Amino acid sequence: MRSEIEKEYLFKAIDAFQRRLVVVSPEFKILAASCKVEGERESELIGKICYEVFSNRSSPCENCAGTEALGEGKTVLKPKPEDNLDLEKMPCYYAYPLFKGKDIEAFVSMDFDLPTKGGIEEKFQRSKAFLRNIILSSVDGIIANDRTGKILIFNEAAADIFGYTVDEALAHLDVRDIYPGQKAYKVMRELRSEEHGGKGKLKSYQVDIITKTGEKVPINLSAAIVYENGQEVATIGFFHDLREALRMQAELEKTQIQLLQAEKMSSLGRLAAGVAHQLNNPLGGITLFAKLILEEYDLPDGAKEDLRRVLKDAKRCRDTVKELLEFTRQTRHFMRPHDVNQAISRTLFLLENQALLHNIAIEKDLDASLPFVHGDSQQLNHLFMNIILNAVQAMEGKGRLIVQSYLLEDSQRACIKISDTGPGIPTEILPHIFEPFVTTKEEGEGTGLGLSLAYNIVEKHGGTIKAESRPGKGTSFVIELPITTKSRGGNDRE
Repeated sequence: MRSEIEKEYLFKAIDAFQRRLVVVSPEFKILAASCKVEGERESELIGKICYEVFSNRSSPCENCAGTEALGEGKTVLKPKPEDNLDLEKMPCYYAYPLFKGKDIEAFVSMDFDLPTKGGIEEKFQRSKAFLRNIILSSVDGIIANDRTGKILIFNEAAADIFGYTVDEALAHLDVRDIYPGQKAYKVMRELRSEEHGGKGKLKSYQVDIITKTGEKVPINLSAAIVYENGQEVATIGFFHDLREALRMQAELEKTQIQLLQAEKMSSLGRLAAGVAHQLNNPLGGITLFAKLILEEYDLPDGAKEDLRRVLKDAKRCRDTVKELLEFTRQTRHFMRPHDVNQAISRTLFLLENQALLHNIAIEKDLDASLPFVHGDSQQLNHLFMNIILNAVQAMEGKGRLIVQSYLLEDSQRACIKISDTGPGIPTEILPHIFEPFVTTKEEGEGTGLGLSLAYNIVEKHGGTIKAESRPGKGTSFVIELPITTKSRGGNDRE
């Protein structure tokens, strides 16, 4: 016989179950009950018929688990007959017989919720679909691969970056194919180190990848090793395309350069205006008195020639001041038909008497019948000044400067070619020569902004500029600008 303590704990366990548990006789009379969820006292149920109390029926329930337990003498599990809309669980009846010797004297019935395979499967499918949607909707490329390099996951964003279709990547692509050279092995070494976010993790690691067409694309890579039972089984990477960010950064740098140049030209303009005022007054006096002396006095021929030279040099000084003011004049950018030859000649006029050009021979071959280009005169002045100064400085005071203008064969573009006989541009620098802050000059001798500014001006005018150079053979800058329909005849060749 069970002790009173054992019975007490058994009843406590039945009560804690919080489910209906009843003992029913073969005549369906309730002999004992624990019905915490029924909301009524167990004592009120004793002696009543189970199907009358619980199902409001006048006869035993169809498909009753208790009936089968009584008839077959074994445990029976039956789902409740009512509709079940819950995919994760199924309400059930559980009944098992109580024997006295070989005879069944009663059965125990209880109800509970059985987790369903369908519910588990549905939950799994929902989670799987949610994870798939996350991967598909990611703006960054997501690639997962196993230890052999075989691609397991390759989303649409990755397809946009790399140029492979998803099917191509999953069928044929090896993860090592998307990195240049041995870079894939370096990435794995970094992943296994502690330097970039901890072992097995790589955070914000900048690397170039290779697209299907062979293009290099800058990427910000975050990656992780997937472990299973402590062993590496896969790697997953998130690839953020940096092309747009770098393009915006380049645009910002261009704007900053233009602002710096505009401020520099504004300061130079103010300085030039002050210098012009200080020079024009004495130049006016020199010119006036030289003319008066020539007109009022009977001078020897040598003296007259000297005065005429004074007048000529004074006029040249006034012209230089005038050109300097015109060059530095700050105006709103105004695109109109413009004479390229005039802009080149003005620039050479300002520079040809500078000490920097004293031992440099200037050769002009300008096609005076060249149609006008559609441009801004001030910006074109700055363009040719930057290119010519760059060529002159490269020759270090000795050599030949050759300036040509001509119409290209397609008759839609004017070509301006400015060549020097300097040392040329190193091969490794040539592809980057128009980038900001790239210079071949010694430290402190240049900012590396002149050619970048020239590139921006040409680009704004719808043209192109390229540098042709071989070390030791000089450099040529070739500028092509769209022409207007306006033209003129004649030649200007020197």
